[in-house]
Order: sequence, then C-alpha cells, then structure tokens
Amino acid sequence: MLLFPTAIGSEPILSCDSMPHWRRCMQGHAAANIMPLAAANRIGLETVAPCKENGGQSSVLRFYGSSFITDDTGELVSSAGREEQTVLLASFDLDLIAENRLNWGFYRDRRPEFYGSIAEI
Repeated sequence: MLLFPTAIGSEPILSCDSMPHWRRCMQGHAAANIMPLAAANRIGLETVAPCKENGGQSSVLRFYGSSFITDDTGELVSSAGREEQTVLLASFDLDLIAENRLNWGFYRDRRPEFYGSIAEI
C-alpha cells in the first residue's frame, strides 16, 4: 500500500483550489503502481505573523483535508471532508490485486537488465 502523509492547502500565491489536482495525481500513483493508496492530509488554518525571522512577511494557509483511500486502480473507496477530523478504513483482497498486477503487466514486462545503459553518463 502506498501511504502519503501530507500537509497541503490553499496556494499562497495562486488563487486556485489545488485539491482536485492533488487528488488526481495521487490516484494516478495508485493506478500506475497497481496498489491501494491512502493519503492523509492536514486540516485547519495556519497563520504566520510578521517577525524578524521571516523577514516581516505574513501568510495564511488553509489546509484542505480531503484525505482519501483508493483501490489498486486509483478508484476512490473512502474520502474525508475538508474541515473535520476523520478516520477512514478500507479492506482489500490482496490475491485479487496480485492477479490484477499480473494481468496488466506493468511490472511483469519490465526489463531492469537494460536500465544500466540508459543511466550511464
């Protein structure tokens, strides 16, 4: 299982909601590796007041929570909200995941004996 503990929230410079993009990227990791994924993200507001140590800058960051679990195809199986603490649980059939991994061939068809030549300087 892929585990991603994160602390991601509102973008300090851009005025956009990056949560959907963050989630889709993580779902892609699950699908590409053919394994379930759990992403735990922080919630709440963090305010930084100007001080000498930060060069007199101030900022506010709202962490968007939205923790989730996917199956081995990247499909969401459990999801949390943006502001509440939540415990997410999921069960997976490991034999079925192993069979899926063999059927897809992402790992079956790898040829690591050839990696050396592309990594040479």
